[in-house]
Amino acid sequence: MKKIPVEQAVGQELGHDIVRIVPGQKKYRAFKRGHIIQADDIALLKSIGREHVFIWEPEAGVVHEDDAALRLARAAGGAGLEPTEVAMGRVNLKAAHDGWLKVDVPRLYRLNTLDKIVFSTLHNDRCVAKGQKVAGTRVVPLAVEEALLAQAEEICAPGPLVWVKPYKPLRAAAVITGREVKSGAIRDGFGPVLREKMDYYGAVWLGQSIVTDDAGLIAEEIKRYYGDGAELIMVTGGMSVDADDATPEGIRRSQAREVFYGVPVLPGSQFMLSYLGEVPVIGIPGGALFSKVTTLDLLLPRIFAGESIDRADVVALGHGGLCEECRECRFPACAFGK
Repeated sequence: MKKIPVEQAVGQELGHDIVRIVPGQKKYRAFKRGHIIQADDIALLKSIGREHVFIWEPEAGVVHEDDAALRLARAAGGAGLEPTEVAMGRVNLKAAHDGWLKVDVPRLYRLNTLDKIVFSTLHNDRCVAKGQKVAGTRVVPLAVEEALLAQAEEICAPGPLVWVKPYKPLRAAAVITGREVKSGAIRDGFGPVLREKMDYYGAVWLGQSIVTDDAGLIAEEIKRYYGDGAELIMVTGGMSVDADDATPEGIRRSQAREVFYGVPVLPGSQFMLSYLGEVPVIGIPGGALFSKVTTLDLLLPRIFAGESIDRADVVALGHGGLCEECRECRFPACAFGK
């Protein structure tokens, strides 16, 4: 970059974006790279504190900040992401669809140890919506060495650092348990809650059945739905340690392989996950009826994104697994489950 006084820059092509900040109000791009500086621009440039501007003079082995940001975004971004137009030396990556955000955190750390390289993301393992900004990148100076950029691209070479996995339209079914629900003494509240959650992920609803607190009957319904092609089987209620609660035993009797029963997450600690073949069979405690977000909401997006969940994943949820139960829920834009 060639630095020249603004008074001598008339007729020159600006080599970088120039930002104007109005304290407490806004920050915006006042001049775009490539703008041909006019005499009328001098007053505005000085009003925003610019006594000099930089003119880009291409040089072998040196990369402009805009081009560097685009290369970093392309090298690090994977499936399910769309790069934005470069602005003020920065490129953002946005989700191309709803899904589950994945970040290769160790390699992200390595990338950011490089001098002059900046790459920031949202937290790994969280749900994101189409169009949501999930990462941003830039270099610190107005230009960087080609060798440095090549180092950054080498770190990204084994595969993307950040990507978004789409949700799969799983075939889902529910087994509602409870004598009081089966008898009609209490109206089923779980069915509508689960249907709403399934609709969000685009699931195909196979149906639901209601059974009493009988482990044998629960197991039969699980196996029936499995035989009908269910790809997610949810069993509700009866998850505590009361003598009448038979859901965990019913899931075990279905021949499902238990991964865990009990999660270091509040609310939703009495959650259970098992697999019948490759099909997740989940036991959902009654708290999911009353709390807006629970363990169920932390694990459903992983299931619909095709993630295989093991005990180590669940143990890790203890750090950040305490919901603050805010008056106005902001989930997933909060620390819960991260």
